[in-house]
Amino acid sequence: MCQLFALNSNAPSAVTFSFTGFSSRGGNTGDHADGWGIAFHGESGCRVFIDDAPASRSPLAAFLREHPIRATSVLAHIRKATQGPVQLSNCHPFQRQWRGVQWAFCHNGDLKSFAPALDARHQPVGSTDSEAAFCWLMQQLDSCFPGPSRPRWQDLAPVLSELAAQLSAHGTFNFLLTDGHAIYAHCSTRLHWLTRRHPFTRVRLVDTDLSLDLSDANGPGDRMALLATEPLTHDEPWIAMEPGELFVFVDGVRVWKRRHAVASAPSEPAALRPSAMPARWDVAPCGP
Repeated sequence: MCQLFALNSNAPSAVTFSFTGFSSRGGNTGDHADGWGIAFHGESGCRVFIDDAPASRSPLAAFLREHPIRATSVLAHIRKATQGPVQLSNCHPFQRQWRGVQWAFCHNGDLKSFAPALDARHQPVGSTDSEAAFCWLMQQLDSCFPGPSRPRWQDLAPVLSELAAQLSAHGTFNFLLTDGHAIYAHCSTRLHWLTRRHPFTRVRLVDTDLSLDLSDANGPGDRMALLATEPLTHDEPWIAMEPGELFVFVDGVRVWKRRHAVASAPSEPAALRPSAMPARWDVAPCGP
């Protein structure tokens, strides 16, 4: 299956070091060679780069490894195709505009028997189950939050947790979603995370012989959260998320979590029954 990476920070940060290790898994240290992509969110908007070449051999990926782009939220994906051919329209992250901002989404997994009814506003461009799931999520958010205003993450998080539970009934559904402010991370099988803050240390990449003294690139007030399917570095306390957990990260801190029950697929999947969705859920924030 695919692999995921994300960063969320309280100040614009570069990911050239982490992306160097992560992109190596796209055809070098890993067999995720069916395309890749990365989305950078900052104050001025969102920039998305995708390529259907293996990340370890892509000239575009090589350029991004050498030329830092600073952002407060970053999503990256390397693809091992399960549904849909190897082509640009099937490369993650996918991007959609919703309530005045650009949202980016990437998925690791395989959803079976998933054919949601999508309206004209939420149609996939490619042919992956991942993009169909993203379109369905945004369509459900439209239904749960009528009106033009953009909901707060405190309102979105419990709704997304319930929606993730419904989609997980179809198969493996690890995903990352961001509006550039908050990152929503859901674990179905494998997803790891850590927080970096002062005092920063020297770390070594797992996938290549490269190390970095983080104190050279970060100040005392900087903090960031990183997520990856598999840990990217040695010498850091990566934590495995539990299946069914959804976390929210804001300004480099985990601010919310919830775990839903992990169940086998029902005969009539709830994910295809929007009428089963309640309008709101209670919010239960947590500390870092």
